[in-house]
This record gives sequence, structure tokens and C-alpha cells, in this order.
Amino acid sequence: MEEEQERQVFSFVSGLLLGAVIGAGIALLTAPDSGHRTRKRLKRAAAGLKDSATHRLDDIAEEVKGKVDEVIKGARRRSVS
Repeated sequence: MEEEQERQVFSFVSGLLLGAVIGAGIALLTAPDSGHRTRKRLKRAAAGLKDSATHRLDDIAEEVKGKVDEVIKGARRRSVS
């Protein structure tokens, strides 16, 4: 049950971030700036998203590693008992 809630939260946050990125992209493309300036802004925004996604994936990997370690410890305790 807890896994299902985590999946729902992750899906919601992912959708929220995707919507924000799409909205920001549309806002930049419809802004009255020059093409060069808009491309620079898009490039900076993409770099920021990449960094953010990388950090989030690192966090998720750490969480998964922690949970796997917990499962292994639990299995070892049960096999010793």
C-alpha cells in the first residue's frame, strides 16, 4: 500500500514538473524577445532541469539502496531465527 502511495506522489510531482516545463517553454517562445535571447534562456532552463533531474535520480537511487539494504537485513534475520 505504501508503495502505491509513493508511486502516486511521484506521478503527481512528475506531471506537475512536466506541466511547468511546458508552460515555461510556451511562455518563452511567445515572449517578445529576440530568437537568440530566447534560445539562451531555453538552454539555461534545460541545463537547470538536467541538474534537477540528476539530483532527484541520485536521491531516488539512495532511497532504493536503503530499502534494499533493509530487505536484505530482514531476510537475514528471518533466516537466522
